[in-house]
Formats: sequence, C-alpha cells, structure tokens
Amino acid sequence: MNNKVLTVGTLAFDTIETPFTKAERIMGGAANYSALATAVFDVEQAVVSVVGEDYPSSFLEVLTEREVDISQVEIVKGAQTFFWSGRYATNMNERVTLETQENALRNYIPKLSSDFAGASFILLGNLHPKVQLQVLEQLCERPQLIVLDTMNYWIENTPELLDEAIRKIDILTVSDEEACALTGETNFLKAVEKLQAKGVNYIIIKKGEHGSMLFHEDKSFFTPALPLAEVCDPTGAGDTFAGGFIGYMAKTGDISFENMKNALAYASTLASFCVEKIGTERLLTLTKEEVLRRLFYLKELTQFDINIV
Repeated sequence: MNNKVLTVGTLAFDTIETPFTKAERIMGGAANYSALATAVFDVEQAVVSVVGEDYPSSFLEVLTEREVDISQVEIVKGAQTFFWSGRYATNMNERVTLETQENALRNYIPKLSSDFAGASFILLGNLHPKVQLQVLEQLCERPQLIVLDTMNYWIENTPELLDEAIRKIDILTVSDEEACALTGETNFLKAVEKLQAKGVNYIIIKKGEHGSMLFHEDKSFFTPALPLAEVCDPTGAGDTFAGGFIGYMAKTGDISFENMKNALAYASTLASFCVEKIGTERLLTLTKEEVLRRLFYLKELTQFDINIV
C-alpha cells in the first residue's frame, strides 16, 4: 500500500461577509482548504476537481507550489467556476448561505489518473455526492481509508445520493448540526447512534469552538478546540480539519482508533490557524514550526493526571 492522498472537492470563488470584513470572489472551496492542510505533512497528494475559464492560474499555482498534483483538475471552456457566498452573525457561529452557484460542477464527471486511482487515502471533500460516488467507482482497489465530508446544502438537496455515498466510506466528518440534519434528531449524540445503526464505522463530530469528537463502536474521544482571542473568518475550518486529519493518517499509515486521536489533535490545530485570517490567507503562510508550537500548547492544555481521592 502507498500513502498517496486523493482529495476530491470544490475549487471555488467565495464571497464572505463577517461583522468585521468582507472579501469578494477570493480563493475558496473545500479542496483548496483541505489540500493546503494536507500539504503540511509532505505526503504525495492530488486534487480532483473542476473549474471554469474564469478561475485564475495563480490559484492553481498555490497548489503546485506545495507539490499538489493538479493534473486531474478539469478546466471547462466557456463555463464559470463554482461560487459560494455567505454571511456570518456577530457571534461568528451562525452563518447564512446567501448564494450557491454550481456552475461548472453541474455536469462534471471526474476522471481519475492511473497514478491516483490506487491511492490509499481518499478524502471526499464537501462536494456533490454524485461526484463523490463517481470517484469511488473509478478506484482500482479498496483504499485504506475513505473520509467523507459534506454540508447542509447537499443534505437538503441530494439526500438519497448522499446516503448512498455514506454507505461506502469509513469515516464521516460532519458538524453537530449536520449530523442532526442527516438523521432528523435534535441531539447530536442521538444522531451519532442513528448513524452508527446505519453502518457508519467512524464518525467525527465537529463542534467548532467547542472542539470535536470521534466515535467508533462503543468508544469515543474528545479534543477541545484551541482557545483563540480573535476569530476573523470560520469559512473552511471544517475542510482544513478534514485535510489535516487525513494528512496525518496518510503520513503515519496507522488507521487504528488510537492513532485517529492524534490525527484529531492535528486537525484541530490546523483548523485553529485557518480562522485567524479571511479565506485561505492564513494557510498560505503557515509553517510546520508554527503547527508544532501550537500542537505542544494543545498538549499542555489537555494532559494531566487525575488524582482520585
């Protein structure tokens, strides 16, 4: 087996409004955030996606500079790139999607190269589940690990296809709100139980500033989010989390529950950097030294011996 990572997701334009700033048509999309996070681990990685003629070559160069293979990114002549716009409330936890334009993604059929059809680690990023399924159909062997991420847009608009995709993966990573939307439950722990009953092997629940939880059979694990004095923009934090998680798993090659705990810590650490600047801006300047310093800080915050009296 190899440690190649295949990241599937949108390369997009985002327009983001927060109480403090607004940025229009910046580099966004799940694949950008995830691939930039995975690149921290120096594993062989490729992105599968589609863009229109309006997508700047400079955005693609950001990935190639980090040795991300973009040969499976299709550029559709005459088409526009996937576009998303959203507005955040004052508390930065609540977000309203103002507009989603699928554009080039609407009729997109992914084509995997022979180099990555046998990748051992697959991240099905936040994308139309039809495309996620088409990617799985082209794999030449069963990967070591398939992680799927999604969002309310696909949960609401393509529930049958999403349900089919979820049945074919190893790890589902969603927010507590998305888990509830998937199952019709109002409590995320009950939502986890229902997803497990459907056969989902591992479930990661992302709770934003309240951390994340990993569930497998009767085992669970919690890691807090790093406390931050300022949050500029939460967009892409979940995608960064997913990229950090699978990047660590591919780097180590150990898919045990115990190792996933470490991956969760790395994922949370990388997501904490993402929210410090607008869009992908902070990820573009991130160094391995910064990641390690913050990871050690997380370790100091959370490790202690409980004295039983």
